[in-house]
Amino acid sequence: MKFKRLVSFFLTGILFGIIMSKSEAISWFRIHEMFRFESFHMYGIIGVAVLLGVITLKVWKLMGFRTKDGDEVRNYVMPLSPKRHLLAGTIFGLGWALIGACPGPIYVLLGQGFLIFIFVLIGAVAGTWIYAAIKHKLPH
Repeated sequence: MKFKRLVSFFLTGILFGIIMSKSEAISWFRIHEMFRFESFHMYGIIGVAVLLGVITLKVWKLMGFRTKDGDEVRNYVMPLSPKRHLLAGTIFGLGWALIGACPGPIYVLLGQGFLIFIFVLIGAVAGTWIYAAIKHKLPH
């Protein structure tokens, strides 16, 4: 059972990498083009991903899917906090624009042999750990 699950994750990762590569979602040029509002390409990819996520969640709810803990699949509505969301979005967007990759494509770029992204991955993991260490002091 564990092996089948590992294989399914591996195959999903390969499919994700192929889709990210073929759609040019990992292209530094495409990402900077998006941030300069010169092309709809990346906005279209993001929009399709959001729409697919909404549809998938609705189908899972209708089919009665459960989480691994046995709870019903549901979405949680986060309370609106403009200060928090603007700060977090700005930090994420600046990192994305400066590096030219959001978290998912980092793995795809590594898989394609762009080994410099090891440093980006280390920075992303370090940032996550730092956030976990100081989140109790941040405005939530």
